[in-house]
Amino acid sequence: MDIKALRDQDISTLNETLMTLLKEHFELRMQHRSAQLDDATKLGKTKRSIAQVKTIIKEKQA
Repeated sequence: MDIKALRDQDISTLNETLMTLLKEHFELRMQHRSAQLDDATKLGKTKRSIAQVKTIIKEKQA
């Protein structure tokens, strides 16, 4: 995720992005548990993206 592009979005778009990332992270977790996930680094990347989006949402609300 590009941070500059995220900062340009409004809060409603950021919330939609957050929901998409949360769903993707859930699916990756399920794949990891069932040993179907080839690249385990995707879990960390999506978790980091979720944190970045949440941080930007908090900044915009303040």
